[in-house]
Amino acid sequence: MSDRNTLWTAVHEERRRLADDLAQISADQWDVPSLCPGWTVHDVLAHLVDSASTTRWGFVRQMFAARGDFDRANEAGIERHRAADPRQTLEAFRAVIDLTSTPPGPLATRLVEAYVHGEDVRRPLGIEAAYPPEHVATALEYMTRTGATFGGGRERVAGLCLRPVDTDHHLGEGAAVRGSAIALLMAASGRPVDVGELSGAGAPTLTARIG
Repeated sequence: MSDRNTLWTAVHEERRRLADDLAQISADQWDVPSLCPGWTVHDVLAHLVDSASTTRWGFVRQMFAARGDFDRANEAGIERHRAADPRQTLEAFRAVIDLTSTPPGPLATRLVEAYVHGEDVRRPLGIEAAYPPEHVATALEYMTRTGATFGGGRERVAGLCLRPVDTDHHLGEGAAVRGSAIALLMAASGRPVDVGELSGAGAPTLTARIG
């Protein structure tokens, strides 16, 4: 199996796991605020439907319509795919699980989106999930070498050495930050992590940069 096929398989499996998790939540939980500021659980799912179904040329058209404003394009995508009934949005998500459409950019961005947005909704809902560390590490590597202008976390982790405890990877040079690959990915993405998820001499620095 090629690297490309391996990564798409990982993305599709994570989409499927998330759909199965969200099928179990109550009607009220769809309105729970996610870790994405201003977005509910339902909003994040609508965004995932939009992203999974957006081609490279579709992305260009959306950005043109949004006058180059990425946030505005995202909000338009949510409005486009957020059904009145969250269960309909969930069915729409199931329908796009196996698509390989993608906006411009490295394929690793699909892993970042799948895992980070998965935690964006699972954590506020109290849903625990196990993620494949080797694929999360690929997403983390992308975040550490990509600047904030392109949605990365390079500036956030500058001068730090990220050491996932569940893989053999270590990324960067400097004071060590240890934690699970998913906790490090969330932190590199600017998401809050629970006390005790990160350790090492560099952990306070990274936590402060998130805040």
